[in-house]
Amino acid sequence: MQIILLERIENLGSIGEEVTVKNGYARNFLLPKGKALIANARNRAKFEAEREAIEARNERLLAEARDVSEKIDGASFVMLRQAGDTGQLYGSVTARDVSDAAKEAGYPVERRFVVLNQPIKTIGLHEVTVKVHADVAVTVTVNVARTQDEAERQASGEDIVESLRTEQADYDRELAAELEEANAEAAAQRAGGEDD
Repeated sequence: MQIILLERIENLGSIGEEVTVKNGYARNFLLPKGKALIANARNRAKFEAEREAIEARNERLLAEARDVSEKIDGASFVMLRQAGDTGQLYGSVTARDVSDAAKEAGYPVERRFVVLNQPIKTIGLHEVTVKVHADVAVTVTVNVARTQDEAERQASGEDIVESLRTEQADYDRELAAELEEANAEAAAQRAGGEDD
């Protein structure tokens, strides 16, 4: 379907461009959301008559997006989740979770703004892109931890997963040493019992 864009759409075009898109994309998203018009003579004339107002609206939206981006750029959100000793989450952190955390912190971030190609499944600090407009993207940090204490330690630069691995390795060594000592004692007792 041939359409006229009423705003800049990433990977599609800019205001006023006529582009061809799949019918479903046009009917289900672009046209109902007011992002495009069907390209015909009547709509071309309508677009040209309203071009200045459309461009002014888009400039206003871009300015609002830049204001939001200045406030949220570099923000950090703590998310407490249950995880195993290896740092694997029992669930995951999704774009909706990031959006909800941002809203709780007072930032107007819709789920569709959060660019998360796959859910976060490990504890740690994760950089997430937030696109508040087709031309404006910022990066926020999602601090996923099991406790508030772990989140604070991660924020200060500690690698919690590595700390967990070190603690587990130390525990395994202690356990191995205790088992070796117990085996040696048992062997000594058996040897002592055979001498009698």
